[in-house]
Amino acid sequence: MRVLVTGASGFIGSVVTDALVRAGHTVTAMVRDRSSAPAFPPGVEVVAADLLEPAQLTAAGVARGFDGVCHLAALTRVRESRMAPLRYFQANLSGTANLLTALEVGTERTGVAPAFVFGSSCAVYGDVDLTGVPESRRPDPSNPYGASKLAAERLLGHQAGTGLLGVIILRSFNVAGAVEGHFDHDDSRIIPAAIAVASGRRDVFRINGDGQALREYVHVGDMAAAYLRALEGATTGGCGVYNVGSGVGVSVIDVLAAVGRVSGRPVRREHCPPVAEPRALIGDSRRIRAELGWGSPQSSIDRIVADAWHHGRAAGGTGVPPRQRNVPIIN
Repeated sequence: MRVLVTGASGFIGSVVTDALVRAGHTVTAMVRDRSSAPAFPPGVEVVAADLLEPAQLTAAGVARGFDGVCHLAALTRVRESRMAPLRYFQANLSGTANLLTALEVGTERTGVAPAFVFGSSCAVYGDVDLTGVPESRRPDPSNPYGASKLAAERLLGHQAGTGLLGVIILRSFNVAGAVEGHFDHDDSRIIPAAIAVASGRRDVFRINGDGQALREYVHVGDMAAAYLRALEGATTGGCGVYNVGSGVGVSVIDVLAAVGRVSGRPVRREHCPPVAEPRALIGDSRRIRAELGWGSPQSSIDRIVADAWHHGRAAGGTGVPPRQRNVPIIN
């Protein structure tokens, strides 16, 4: 397939790009800034464009037509979205609309309706306190990030109904870990932040409350495999929705223990007052396993942490900035 990957310079997008190349696809990687793009495999076409600039999408050749699209370009920080809701809706909804407009031109030219895989989020469910959240649960996002993702999902469903593409929506939970050459630089997330403390780049990991709230994690390699399965499973005119997660609840304390086991170093911590949050948010990912044949063999917390630790060190760091002191940590 000729596949366009948006957000290809991001953590997940870069791993998806590599996986597509290994699977024999012809890949066009779209980035916002060529200077910050990672080293892609040989044969990958790299184009630069901002989703909010339709003229740039045209110049990048998005309207030429593609067999498949993996749309990962987005703003993704929940807390930041509360301070800048317009920015999040512009990037995540308007950007998706601009991309679809360019792709529609390509479909009209070539007659090929692409398979479109959209990287969504469990944030669309809102502040549920459940184990085994199914795709059938009515979405109720509690922040602008989740709301913007849900709005984009609905737009994609309507566009699929025109027969101009086939859509699969992947609602991921917490994507983590690393593969060779790719590790998570976002130190606002729990695992990179815990590794920063274990490696001595930060002094302390701050825990809100008792650290027993349960979340689930999926290895970035398994997440990339879900994109490949979704490209194969999309049908023209259809719109499928799938949770993508391990189904295993892991607490903050469990994560810190895993980092300690892998690194051989304790993670110094402080407990802060609790914040309002669900005590458990764990998805039901049986549908993607049954219908698309996806699996998550790499998604144990020990494997995720070990890969994040070892691949980060092999790349000359831990995926976090230089030493910082007393940085507030995620719940």
